[in-house]
Formats: sequence, structure tokens, C-alpha cells
Amino acid sequence: MLLKTRHSYWIIITLLLLATSLNFLDRQVLSVSILKIKEDLHISDIDYGFINSGFLISYAIMFTLGGILIDRYGSRLGLAFSVGFWSFATILHSLSTSVFHFGFFRFLLGVGEGGCFPGAIKAVMEWVPKSKHALANGIAIGGSAIGAVVAPPMCVYLLGIVGWRAVFLITGGFGFIWLAAWLIFTKSKKESPSLSEEINTEIPDPAKRVKFASLLKNKEVLVFVAMRFVLDPIFYFYMFWIPKYLNEIHSLSLEAIGKILWMPFLALGVANVLGGWFSDIAFSKTSSVNFSRKLVMGVAAVLTIPIAFTGLIQSYVVILVLMALAFFAHGLWITNYITSIGDIFGKQITSTVVGLSGSAGAISSLVLNPLIGYIITDYSYSPLWWYAGFMYPAAFVLFIWFIPRIEPKAIITSPA
Repeated sequence: MLLKTRHSYWIIITLLLLATSLNFLDRQVLSVSILKIKEDLHISDIDYGFINSGFLISYAIMFTLGGILIDRYGSRLGLAFSVGFWSFATILHSLSTSVFHFGFFRFLLGVGEGGCFPGAIKAVMEWVPKSKHALANGIAIGGSAIGAVVAPPMCVYLLGIVGWRAVFLITGGFGFIWLAAWLIFTKSKKESPSLSEEINTEIPDPAKRVKFASLLKNKEVLVFVAMRFVLDPIFYFYMFWIPKYLNEIHSLSLEAIGKILWMPFLALGVANVLGGWFSDIAFSKTSSVNFSRKLVMGVAAVLTIPIAFTGLIQSYVVILVLMALAFFAHGLWITNYITSIGDIFGKQITSTVVGLSGSAGAISSLVLNPLIGYIITDYSYSPLWWYAGFMYPAAFVLFIWFIPRIEPKAIITSPA
């Protein structure tokens, strides 16, 4: 049978890395292919905004709903459905002939992709030993950076060979290859009684359900949700506005920006892994999840402070270094933030809390993005740099104030 060896949980971790890589790859295919698609279907910038809104709305909803369903049915079925559904939605893009088609298929893509990260964190809780949780989460989350780095050059290459419709078919097909591997290697304990004892495959108790209303009143849940609400717009600001900033303020051509913008994403992926690794080392030496998670998050918060002074810098090279530092700090932070959720809430509701916090971040980013445009147009980029530089330290202070100790909490459940 599969997964017999002592360290076979690394197979699961590798599959989670690939899943999050595909998650970002599939969502970026349209942004890379849109120039060719506009030529064929005469899609305007307003139309393109409508198309992207379809994804953001369903993604925000399904981050929470997907987390609840994955907590109920487990990571094996939850991730299988998530990846299979969004891969099918990706393939459907190849059939689009109108703005409505793209908008609807992007909505379906968001439905599938919303469950990816809650499912990945749930899988770590179910399949990986506690001593490796932070590292496993870092590797799993780091796949998103790999997808962001690989997507542009790969899609550009394929566009020149097979055209935009075939690109969606190819990238969607990758997901079904992953799905087959996932179902093969994640046999349940019932099917694989020889599973290593180090791999905990506890199945959620179907007789218990989360008291969702009570969950929303839980102090720790609200703290995690609030942190994502105030911090996620910073990362979306980096992704959506930095190319425009470099072009308008520092006169970099779009070609030059395309050649350098992968570097911060590489820093993000490295930090995801290092953040988990350092945290697990600290945990192995101190046996304190509270110290190990907060140590790395504190370092990350300090590293973001130089970003506040980006508006004073004239060299785009120095700005690129600061962007890499910002992405690196975010990688350290988010890995230990998510691992802390698992440390506190355990297997039963971790995906639900991750989903709630992710939805909060997506909603705030969706609402605040127009406000960012207003600030840039009527003032400057400076207030946004100040916010990006000082909000992580502020969030960290609030984190240690309201959650003085990271430790398991009672699970809020009710009979089904």
C-alpha cells in the first residue's frame, strides 16, 4: 500500500505545493493572455474589470464556505473537489466567445480556487506530524509564489505556439493530472491500515458541526479575521499597483518591469519555506508554539518598516530590493499566521477559520481597491507606503495583546 514509510508525509507536502502552484498559475493565465484575447473578441478595459470581479466575488465567498465544507468532509475529498472544479472551469475558458462567458467562467474558477488554501492547511493538520507543521505550511503556501513566477513566461511561450484557447486547455489539464495523483496517494486509513503512525489521518466527526454564530463571537477568531482584513490590501496593492508605480513614477518600460517583477515573488516563496523552517526549529528547542510562531512573525513585522520610506527613494533598483524585502517579510508572516490558527483551533475548525480570515482579506481588498486609486489620483503613493510599512508592526502588537498565548482552544461544536 501507499504511504507506508516513516517520512511519506513529504509526498503529501509535495502535492500541496503543486496544488497551490496550479492555483496561482490558473488564475494568472487570463491576465497574461488578455492582450491576445482582446484582439480576437474586442474586450474593453471595463469588460475586463467586470470579468475579474466575477472571480473576486466567488473567491471571497468560497474561502469561507470552502473552509467549512473541508472541515466537514476532510482534506482528501475537499481538495479533490476544489482542484477538479477549478481545473474544469479553466478548461471552459477555452470555449469563451463573449464577456459574459469569461465572467461566468471566472466566477466558477473562484468557486473552485476558494477552497485551495483552507484545504491545504487542513491537509497539513491531518497528514503531517505537529513538529513539521510550520515547515509544511510554508512549503504548501510557497507554491503560490512558484505559480506566480512560472505563469508569465510559460503562458507567453505557449501563446506563441498554440494560441490562447489551447493555453487554457493545457493548464486546466495539469489539474486533472494532479487530481489523479492526489486520490492515489491519499488513501484513507481504512483503505491503508499500514499508514505510518506519524501521519495523522483523523477524519472529522460527522456527528459534530461548528456553531458558526458562536465562532464569530470568539475572540481569537475575530483577531485572526481582523489581521487579514487590515493586511491583505497591502499585498493586493503590491500586486496590482507596483507595475503602474514603476512605470509612471520611475519611467520603467513595461518590458523592463516584466523582466524584474518575478524577483519579489521568488523572495516570497523562499520566505514561506524559511519561515516555517525557523519556526519549527524554535519549537523543537523550546517546545513552545507561542514563542516559535511569534518570534518569526515579530521579525517579519520589523522587516516591513523600511517600506514606509519607499516614496523618498529615487532608484528603482533600491525600490525593487525593498519590494523583495516586503514580499519576504509577508512570506515569513503568513506561514506562521496560518500555522498559529492550526495550533489554536486544531483539526476540527482550522479550515473554517482560515477561510473566514481569507474572505475578510478578499472583501477588504475588493472594497478598498477603488479607494487606493482615489488616494493615488488626489494625493500620492506616500500614504500607501506608510500604511504598508507600519501596519504589520501594529497588527503584531495587537496580536500579542489580544492573544498572549498561542495554545489549543476548546472546539465550538454542536450535534449535526
